[in-house]
Amino acid sequence: ADQQKENSNDRELARQIRRAVVKDKSLSTDAHNVKIIAQNGSVTLKGAVKSEQEKQAIESKATEIAGAGKVTNELQVAPSK
Repeated sequence: ADQQKENSNDRELARQIRRAVVKDKSLSTDAHNVKIIAQNGSVTLKGAVKSEQEKQAIESKATEIAGAGKVTNELQVAPSK
């Protein structure tokens, strides 16, 4: 959110992706709290998730909403505690 521009299209894009991620109850709390940054129609995903599957699930939701080639996945798989 620190790099989120005050562009209503980008805010709406980030909100739609956030809603899709939070709605997926199979994802962990960590996954629900990843950072979603939309800038000029492109999306960057940042944060830690529990597994490679979560990383892929979030990226595919973001791609579905933002469009192919518009998503940069910088999510990290956190080592299990």
